[in-house]
Amino acid sequence: MKTFWLVLLVASAASLAFVLIGRRAPKGWAMRFGVHLVLSAFALYALNFSGWVTGWYMPLNPFTIGTVALLGLPGIGLVLGLQWTLIA
Repeated sequence: MKTFWLVLLVASAASLAFVLIGRRAPKGWAMRFGVHLVLSAFALYALNFSGWVTGWYMPLNPFTIGTVALLGLPGIGLVLGLQWTLIA
């Protein structure tokens, strides 16, 4: 079963790389995305340690930072909602 998931992961990663390489991306997209990642990590860090949201802790991991980087403020709500749904 692990072999199936590994093959599926490699195939999907190769497909994604093919699509991203084959498609002409605008200049500076990597820099913008990197800035969004850094700002998202900083926002999550500030939110965790500022005391604005008491009783909640959002871990700083690639999933939460990526979600907030892609979705912005609604991403923070999504992560908190998922956390509340899965823990409660």
